[in-house]
Amino acid sequence: MADIKVISTHTVRAAAASSGASPHRIELTPWDLQLLLLGPIQKGLLFLKPTPFPQPQPQDQDFVVVQQLKLALSRTLDFFTPLAGRLGVSHNSDGTSSFFVHCNNAGADFVHAVAENVTVADILEPVFVPRIVHSFFPLNGVYNFHGVSIPLMAVQVTELLDGFFIGCTMNHSIGDGSSFWNFFNSWSEISRGSLSISRPPVFDRWFPGDTKPPISIPFCFDQIQDKFILPPMEERVFHFPKEKIADLKAKANAEMESTTISSLQALLAHLWRSVARCQQLKSGQELRYMLTIGARSRLQPPLPETYFGNSLVIEILTATAGELRREGLGRAAWRLNGAICSKTSEEVVELFKSWVENPKMPTLDGLTSNCLTTSSSPRFNVYGNDFGWGKPVAVRSGAANKSDGKLTIFPGAVEGSIDIEVCLSPEKMATLGDDEEFMAAAKI
Repeated sequence: MADIKVISTHTVRAAAASSGASPHRIELTPWDLQLLLLGPIQKGLLFLKPTPFPQPQPQDQDFVVVQQLKLALSRTLDFFTPLAGRLGVSHNSDGTSSFFVHCNNAGADFVHAVAENVTVADILEPVFVPRIVHSFFPLNGVYNFHGVSIPLMAVQVTELLDGFFIGCTMNHSIGDGSSFWNFFNSWSEISRGSLSISRPPVFDRWFPGDTKPPISIPFCFDQIQDKFILPPMEERVFHFPKEKIADLKAKANAEMESTTISSLQALLAHLWRSVARCQQLKSGQELRYMLTIGARSRLQPPLPETYFGNSLVIEILTATAGELRREGLGRAAWRLNGAICSKTSEEVVELFKSWVENPKMPTLDGLTSNCLTTSSSPRFNVYGNDFGWGKPVAVRSGAANKSDGKLTIFPGAVEGSIDIEVCLSPEKMATLGDDEEFMAAAKI
């Protein structure tokens, strides 16, 4: 497949009208700090090219659409000024460091690129996600702590023969998926001509009880190891129709004589058990599930939905391959259901405080091959992003934070459906694709 040709790279700063709307300095919470050694969020949308499509002006390499997106980005950064800043760091006398967001309007990167001879069908029709998709994202190969010297937000608009791909890379230490998609939704809103946004971000930081910022952590740049090199992996997007998901939910609840197992819990349990089969693990071997749970609504009082930052807790479930095969869909879903329901406000606060007392920095190479990890959510507004020429036809993610067993969850293009981007070694992926029980719930 053709290579990417970069046409231009610009620094886009927040518009001046309300650039002082957010604090000059925003403290990072433990939720934010624990992501410093991981990669950024990379999500992007694929669009069909508008018809008729404006042709380039002879005196300008940029297309009209690209120029409009760049102007809208500047106006959107006016509401999301931290994304135009950089990470700040204070080195303490005891060898620890403290990080914060310096809202200095240093700017975000805007890249205009062309994928010559690549069509929308070239991206959507292959069984596996083409490797060129990773090139649709800027700031590849960086870690979140690099935000002290590089942009916290970068976007790349890649023109295809018959479409566009808009890829965004956002530093994960300053925001989670909810924050990311609120920015993306707001950018598309501004692009359609709005002078304001419908869901303004809230930058007030949340620290429980007597926890006071800045938080000091044992972090030294000189101790950072070389980049973790992942083994070869395949990525494939599986589409699960609403009706098939409903069947899984009904089956899981019937097996447990319950009514509380959700559609997503049943679907993830189905995938958990299927991966256990395709890995051909011995009965006593464990297959862990690292579940990311949103905490905004769990706190009392709850955080605003538009809280800009990270508000996540991690729950690690363990089950042996024998248990997953023997116990059935309902029991696996019940394990997920119990882990999610157990996260009360008190437990979230206690986890927060415990991390401050004993900070631990997760790394990608800390994951074992027998571990599934889940990111993103089917609740995010993905297909409502209309930049003025129609809704997207697909969503894809970049290379950041990919591992053998990474599951990225998106809403499907059809209402009620769910897409899961599965990342596995080639051997496991081939076995999963041939698993009749798993594929019975997926739409080819």
